Amino acid sequence: MSHATDHGDHRHDHDHGHDHGHDHGDSLWSRLAHAVTPHSHDAAESVDAALETSARGIRAVKISLVGLLVTAVLQLAVVVVSGSVALLADTIHNFSDALTAVPLWTAFVIGRRLPTRRYTYGFGRAEDLAGLFVIAMIAVSAAVAGYEALTRLVHPAPVQHLGWVAVAGFVGFVGNELVAIYRIREGRAIGSAALVADGHHARTDGLTSLAVLIGAGGVALGWPLADPVVGLVITVAILLVLRTTARDIFRRLMDGVEPELLDQGEAALSSLPGVTEVHRLRMRWIGHALHADAEIEIDPATSLTEAHELAHRAERALVAGVPRLTVAVVHACPRVPGAVREAAQPSAR
Repeated sequence: MSHATDHGDHRHDHDHGHDHGHDHGDSLWSRLAHAVTPHSHDAAESVDAALETSARGIRAVKISLVGLLVTAVLQLAVVVVSGSVALLADTIHNFSDALTAVPLWTAFVIGRRLPTRRYTYGFGRAEDLAGLFVIAMIAVSAAVAGYEALTRLVHPAPVQHLGWVAVAGFVGFVGNELVAIYRIREGRAIGSAALVADGHHARTDGLTSLAVLIGAGGVALGWPLADPVVGLVITVAILLVLRTTARDIFRRLMDGVEPELLDQGEAALSSLPGVTEVHRLRMRWIGHALHADAEIEIDPATSLTEAHELAHRAERALVAGVPRLTVAVVHACPRVPGAVREAAQPSAR
């Protein structure tokens, strides 16, 4: 059922200065009400916060890239001492994996660009697309690990330089795990699923290096098949990481959002004096920024000016009550007794 829209459809955009896209109608009364209604738009602070989170993501990528390169260089030193061709191949693999941080770095830079008339929501989706690349790399790691393990089972080969192999495996595991912990922590802090995915990617490489270490220990204890058997176990572990990472990235691409964020948003809106009901609240991630739009019901006796201010208070309450929320659009409409709402809030989670 259609409701009067003169009570305001307000956009509180924290990323683009004072251009908030308020739709106040063309009537003289609407324009006058807008002129006399108090506004509170902390645009400068919001722009700084948005740039800060992007800068934090770029910093995390840079630091972790250096960490992975240092790990690969240390492994290369072990290769030079041991002369192991197998270790050389693993070191080259680690160098190439370290460079997969470059697409994510690029995505963070692109995501900071201002919206255009073609890309009206900005370029934050570049971050989610980079997450697809990370998923592909994890899948490749699982395929390579599984292939090598099966090949060793079918065609057993002696493992040479066990001591150096164990050292290289330990260095690779520690370096990759430290990078994984750092990326995942920073990714969750700024709300970046792609950075979290890249952290899981580093963890899969660390698991591969751990397999090298454990396999070398098993061979040293007299079990020649320890190397390929441990490799298969690690392959399964990588596939589990791949499943979780792919699920998170595809949820972002399908505009999936954590249900607890909706709960926080609904609580923030419902607690406002003057809001009789929250009919609809929708959210979606664009990169590491969260966008929301809501429809709230107000008393039909509310004046236009009061409804306008209430909508602004609702926008501010949403932004304050939901982490990483940067853009809020609130539509206020009068309550009609006995009316049936066509756009209900989704209940399935």
